[in-house]
Amino acid sequence: MDAITETAASDWMLPGLIPAAILALIVGYLLGSVSFSIIITKLFQKQDIRDFGSGNAGATNVMRSVGKLPAALTFIFDFLKCILSIVVGYYLFVLVCEQACAPETIAQIGKYASGIGCILGHIFPLYFRFRGGKGVTTTAALICLIDWRVFIPTFLTFLIIVLIKRIVSLGSVIGVSLYPVYTFIIMFLFDYVNTPLATDSTASTIYILLSTAAAVVIGGIVVLQHRTNSKRLMKWEEKPLTCRGKRSS
Repeated sequence: MDAITETAASDWMLPGLIPAAILALIVGYLLGSVSFSIIITKLFQKQDIRDFGSGNAGATNVMRSVGKLPAALTFIFDFLKCILSIVVGYYLFVLVCEQACAPETIAQIGKYASGIGCILGHIFPLYFRFRGGKGVTTTAALICLIDWRVFIPTFLTFLIIVLIKRIVSLGSVIGVSLYPVYTFIIMFLFDYVNTPLATDSTASTIYILLSTAAAVVIGGIVVLQHRTNSKRLMKWEEKPLTCRGKRSS
C-alpha cells in the first residue's frame, strides 16, 4: 500500500472532489459493462451464457455450462478490466483535482469510485441489457488493488470455504462479509497512529472509517447479488461447483 499521511478533515471538502469521483465512477462503469463471459461464450458456443445454467453472466456459470478454458479466460479478463478501470479512474480523478489531491488518502477515492463503478457495470452492463454477473471477480480485483494486505485474508477465507464445501457462492458471501472487518483490523493495526505495529505511514481516524465504510458498501453489493443463492444455502439446495455441460435451473 502506498504511504498514507495524516489528512485534515478540511482536505475532504476540496472543490473538485465530487466531480472527480463521479467521473471515475462513470469510467469504471463503462469499462465494467464489457461482459467477457457473454463475449467469450458466444465465441465458444455461439450462444449467450445467460441462456445457460443459472443464467448468471459470470465465470462460475461459464465453468459449469461451457468449460474450464472459457471460464479461465472470463476470470482473467474480468479481473483485468477492473484493474484497467481503477488505473484509468484513479489518474482521471487526480487530473480533475488538479494536483490538489496529492495526499494518497484523498487520491484513493478515485480507486474506490472507479472500482465500484466497474462492479456495477459488471452486474448491470450497459451494452448487454443490464443483465450481467454478480461481481465477485471484479470485487476481488478491487480489493487487491486497494490494499493487498486486506486481499490476502479475504481471498484465503473464500478459498478455504470453496475447497471444503465446493460452493462458490458460500465462499463469496462469507469472504466479502468479512472484507470490512479485515479492512478495519489491518488498517488499525498497521496504519493508525501510535499502534504497536504501526509503520512510518500513519492514517487518520476518518480515513480508516471511510475505508471501512467503502468496504461495507462493496461487500454489501456482492451479498445483495447473492440473495437467491443465500436462500438456497439456507435450504441446503445450493449446488456444489461442477464443470461443464450440466444445465441447472
